[in-house]
Amino acid sequence: MDFSLNEEQLAIRDTCREFAEQEIKPLAEEMDRTGAFPYLLVRKMAELGLLGLPFPEEYGGAGADFLSYCIAIEEIARGDVSVGITMEAHTSLGASPFFHYGNQAQKERFLIPLARGEQLWAFGLTEDGAGSDSGGTQTRAVLQDGYWHINGSKSFITNAGTDMTGGVTITAVTGKRPDGHKEITTIIVPKNTPGYVIGNPYKKMGWKASDTRPLSFEDCVIPESDILGQRGDGFKQFMQTLDAGRIAIAALSVGLAQACLDEALSYAKERKQFGQPISKFQAIQFKLADMDTEIELARLMYYKAAWLHMQDKPYSREASIAKLFASETAKRAADQAVQIHGGYGFMDEYPVSRYWRSVKVNEIGEGTSEVQRMVIAKHLGC
Repeated sequence: MDFSLNEEQLAIRDTCREFAEQEIKPLAEEMDRTGAFPYLLVRKMAELGLLGLPFPEEYGGAGADFLSYCIAIEEIARGDVSVGITMEAHTSLGASPFFHYGNQAQKERFLIPLARGEQLWAFGLTEDGAGSDSGGTQTRAVLQDGYWHINGSKSFITNAGTDMTGGVTITAVTGKRPDGHKEITTIIVPKNTPGYVIGNPYKKMGWKASDTRPLSFEDCVIPESDILGQRGDGFKQFMQTLDAGRIAIAALSVGLAQACLDEALSYAKERKQFGQPISKFQAIQFKLADMDTEIELARLMYYKAAWLHMQDKPYSREASIAKLFASETAKRAADQAVQIHGGYGFMDEYPVSRYWRSVKVNEIGEGTSEVQRMVIAKHLGC
């Protein structure tokens, strides 16, 4: 069993770590304060090939393996999680469905500019009444004279309203299956399509610089051919997309948790009480040791899930374990980082305040912790 990273993986990790330290971290506090979308940083990531890391070069990507992509997500999120989720949602949720389920023409039309970072793309699954119950989709598409007529809405959609966004891929009910369940199909909706309305950004507790909006469809008309895969494959496609995305969210959570440890350790070595740095006190040392232990375990779990994905082996259970443990590890790390900072941790000028506000959504997005436990229990035969 070899836990070492190869040369390419190390190079990607080091490049992303340097970029996060030099380019992202200096802007993180301002991005959190203003909520401005980080166009400059996203374009620089595109120039580095980060927005198309796991896609083949023939489609504009960097041709890296899936673990390299996850390692990159960790390092970018370590610099700022808003930038990290922008990259993750674009790649895992926006671009990946085109690669896995699109035909050649769709890959050339949509995937290439996404992998090059010329455009961003969104993924529209969640609705007001269909969150954890993603099969409860209410958005409907009716086929008339060779066109889909879409009506409905989506909630909490990332990257949908930026100036760089090319469109969104959504799930919609297109009929009823023979077993009586909804037939759900994946439909491509380019930006500026008549009837496609992009709502105002949400006011959020964290991830302030990421773009998150509601979407609505009011008799939005799309050509019949603009679906991914076959009619009725949407539910299966999006569940498979979420499985892989959960590994990337685990990596994102590890990056945020590592940032919490970085700040807490640095502060503990500088802050003096009773005549010595608080890092000399066993109570603080135990907090730091627990953080380091959980972060390392979470990292190893997402490494394993990514490796299984790369080997074309079943990985749904491992993806859920990784996402569950890493997101809850990040929450505990953020809480302890604030505690170690004491009163200063409650002040927004200290990064740990931002980390604490941003960490909670990691337990919610791309499948709540409760959903992950349901998936794991299912694999146990419960």
